[in-house]
Amino acid sequence: MKTLLYLLMVPVLHLYTWLLLRLNLQRGEPLPPGPRLLVANHPTTIDPFFVAWLAGGPACILITEDAFKVPLFGAYLRHAGHVPVVAGRGREAFTQAQAALEAGRTVIIFPEGDLSPREGLCQAHSGAARLALLTGVPVIPIGIYLPWERIRFREALCGAQAVMSRWPVQTPYAITVGHPLRFKGDADDRARVAETTGVIMQHIAALAQQSALRLRPASAHGFAPVAPELTR
Repeated sequence: MKTLLYLLMVPVLHLYTWLLLRLNLQRGEPLPPGPRLLVANHPTTIDPFFVAWLAGGPACILITEDAFKVPLFGAYLRHAGHVPVVAGRGREAFTQAQAALEAGRTVIIFPEGDLSPREGLCQAHSGAARLALLTGVPVIPIGIYLPWERIRFREALCGAQAVMSRWPVQTPYAITVGHPLRFKGDADDRARVAETTGVIMQHIAALAQQSALRLRPASAHGFAPVAPELTR
């Protein structure tokens, strides 16, 4: 079922890209085989599906529980094996993500835990770092950028709650995929987890800036300067 739903998602993304986006993708080496953790910033509502497409096969995405309340779309998410992140119950999502990695699957996390602000990134949650330390799987950082003025804001009904969504329309959409990172250490060591989270977010910010520079060479704002060691 998960493979079938992935195969159905791919042509939908291709059609969306052909009609509404100018995809600008840059990646270096192929993704390593086996379980891996993909981490990215989150400027628009559709980012999880483009990151899943980059995985090259069925992946487990950690997504806010609100998305699972949308009629039909929520059913798709459940059947595709994605994991709802429920406020106050993060441990449940973490356990499911760990199980997916240990079963050899790809897991996708947006460490900010919410849509990115107009400039820069939200303060990151520690789940991605803890999973990386606990499982030892490679972490693939991804940076996404598109012009803010090309994002369309739409109110969507998630259950009884109205949630603002963001949709890129008639715009370039740039993605830069970084090199695999590996981390060692104790997942219960708060200092090590905080350090690992910082490194992951540095890479995401640097890659998002690279994406921005390809679209707006003279005016790439909002991200930390690219450290030389992050771009090699």
